Amino acid sequence: MAERTQFDAQQEREKYVMAFNKTMIDIWKERLTLLDVRDTDRLLHSPASLSVRHDGRFFEVQLSQEFLEYGLWQDYGVGRETPRGNSGMLGYAKVRKRRPWFSKKFFASVMNLKEFFADNLGREFQGIIADAFDDIRRHM
Repeated sequence: MAERTQFDAQQEREKYVMAFNKTMIDIWKERLTLLDVRDTDRLLHSPASLSVRHDGRFFEVQLSQEFLEYGLWQDYGVGRETPRGNSGMLGYAKVRKRRPWFSKKFFASVMNLKEFFADNLGREFQGIIADAFDDIRRHM
């Protein structure tokens, strides 16, 4: 029974991680659309999930996404009129406004992933311990 429980838990984690990765890309694109960060639409279409690296059992997972560097400059509120290496005192009115795209929704999703893993791994551990005690009782 423990083998089936462990396999089910692993499958559940794998499905959750893959769905999470896709959802993160959707959240980033949604945020860019809401902020109207558009010129050529290259930034809007640039977020992509990279391959998910995991240990095979999905105990340890590394998720990463990529997007054009331009997105960071939108988040900082700087652009062409801000020269590199500036002292911070430019002497003219700032044209660009900061458009933060690392949203609360993104943060909440990361926290949900953490809670999912805690619950999933906890339930799997309980099953393993319960099966071990059952085996001990059978051999008494």
